[in-house]
Amino acid sequence: MELFQLLDEFLNYLVVERGLSKNTLESYSRDLNKYINYLEKKGISDIKETSSLDIMSFISTLKESGLATKTTARNLVAIKMFYRFLFNERYIKENPAIKIDSPKTWFNLPNTLTVDEVERLLNKPDMNTALGMRDSAMLELLYATGMRVSELTSSSLNDINLEAGYIIVLGKGSKERIIPIGVQAVKKINEYLTDSRKRLLKNSSSSFIFLNRSGKPISRQGFWKVIKKYAIQAQINKNITPHTLRHSFATHLLERGADLRSVQTMLGHVDISTTQIYTHVTRERLKKLHSQLHPRA
Repeated sequence: MELFQLLDEFLNYLVVERGLSKNTLESYSRDLNKYINYLEKKGISDIKETSSLDIMSFISTLKESGLATKTTARNLVAIKMFYRFLFNERYIKENPAIKIDSPKTWFNLPNTLTVDEVERLLNKPDMNTALGMRDSAMLELLYATGMRVSELTSSSLNDINLEAGYIIVLGKGSKERIIPIGVQAVKKINEYLTDSRKRLLKNSSSSFIFLNRSGKPISRQGFWKVIKKYAIQAQINKNITPHTLRHSFATHLLERGADLRSVQTMLGHVDISTTQIYTHVTRERLKKLHSQLHPRA
């Protein structure tokens, strides 16, 4: 059977047997199309002729092209699943991908802020302006909960309970989770809701919590610009994105003794191995402190 026919069989299996989402299917299709095109350029038209060297060679070309580590790892996940399917369906007698290391070991450690840097960032919005009050509330809530920026910008008034101090978040796969907010974030959100949000709304209405100057829901790109602006003002010389506060939230909790399962729940990670990367961050920081401060390090 031709390579692209095998790919069609695999994608059909993902739809029928695994029930994967449209976005996931498109991702697998895109990644495996690249791999098959690579094989055909090498003159390989029979999947049985492929080896682990072909797979690793392809992954190396992705790395050399400057593709992000996470994207390269995702490509390998797709290839490993493809070969597992082919082996289980007896299209191949041996699985050349089975001995290739898990891509989880390739992930770069997430970029995080120190507690001092977070404090400087959170103190930058001007509380005398409507947008400053909004920005302060958004930054505080993001750091207090570790929400994804898409979850933050899509949050509605019905999702938040300031008296009880929690927010309901609709995460990936439409899965709900409840995250505690904390005193500081509650205070800033209260100030925003009772004052500046009304000014931003003018005469319109909206169910979204956070609005732009036109009274419409703030976009992810809009908030990305906000956090970049305050990072510059706070003189933080790091590449900061909204996800940096999510990483910092998890890291700071674990450094102060939070258990991994609780952090996993708050972040909305399905697999705890995804959360475990933050334990590497805390270990790296401890090693750095040890080498700097221990007299015999």
